[in-house]
Amino acid sequence: MDLSKLLSPGAVRFMGQMPSKKRLFQELGEVAVATYGVSAAEVIDGLLERESLVSTGVGNGIALPHARLDGLDGMMGLFIRLERPLDYESVDRLPVDLVFSLITPKDSGVDHLKALALVSRTMRDPKTCAKLRANTDPGKLYAILTEPRTLGAS
Repeated sequence: MDLSKLLSPGAVRFMGQMPSKKRLFQELGEVAVATYGVSAAEVIDGLLERESLVSTGVGNGIALPHARLDGLDGMMGLFIRLERPLDYESVDRLPVDLVFSLITPKDSGVDHLKALALVSRTMRDPKTCAKLRANTDPGKLYAILTEPRTLGAS
């Protein structure tokens, strides 16, 4: 599996700033409906529900909000690069500027975990993050996220 199977070019955005995590999730819902035709309200509610358990801010300016929803045909990735980092209550207390959201079918089971692990590995790569932070064009951001990676690269 590679990220090009999860992420559509239309689901990649660059934005100036977000006033709150809730507003970020609303934006992710709007991107999901525009790109994949799913319910924005369901995406937002799913992300908020998951976030209420523990923050998906994994550190180093990265957040991986995710949700499992009923009625989906497949997995969907959403990516937003923020110009101004957002206070996200991350594990390292640093603000977030790279957000990769994964929305999967409720019954996706191990496939959800495999996709989340792929996203996590990609976003943990310092070179990838440096390239993402150096670009604002959604097309370039998509190309960076979906470029082939060597096995074992971290």
